[in-house]
Amino acid sequence: MVLASPHPSPTAGAPPAAALRLPPELRRELARWAAEGYPNEVCGLLVGRRDGDRTAALRAARAGNLDRERPETRYLLDPDDFVAADREARALGLDVVGFWHTHPDHPARPSPTDLDAAWEGYSYLIIATTAAGAAEMRSWRLDGDAFREETLEPMEPKEPNS
Repeated sequence: MVLASPHPSPTAGAPPAAALRLPPELRRELARWAAEGYPNEVCGLLVGRRDGDRTAALRAARAGNLDRERPETRYLLDPDDFVAADREARALGLDVVGFWHTHPDHPARPSPTDLDAAWEGYSYLIIATTAAGAAEMRSWRLDGDAFREETLEPMEPKEPNS
């Protein structure tokens, strides 16, 4: 149970910051997949629940990268993998809440190509990778015509309402 603080927050009345909650085992799995795909971009979907600007990713799915011309710097998520992940999510009472992909040898910041392909309402987790493995994870959400960074929050595996 969370109790309200007796002292008002300096941001009281301000909208809550967007956040993506990830259990530690999901972070590890995503880091492993990212490292396995290096030096190419790899991608997939995040499955979980949304509550306004707060998203809980409970599962992830891999998807094929259909970009054959520049797979080291671009990805094109296989639509069949999207449909399969969406069906599985719905069967579990969950939703596709976002997407993940890697940036080999580049920062975990959205590129202009990422911006062009983004949809509002979804989290975009970017994993910077190097030859040594996953280096950094950051999440973003499209807000109008620009991305704003989401806070990455830890989540215990069996939190209530997760």
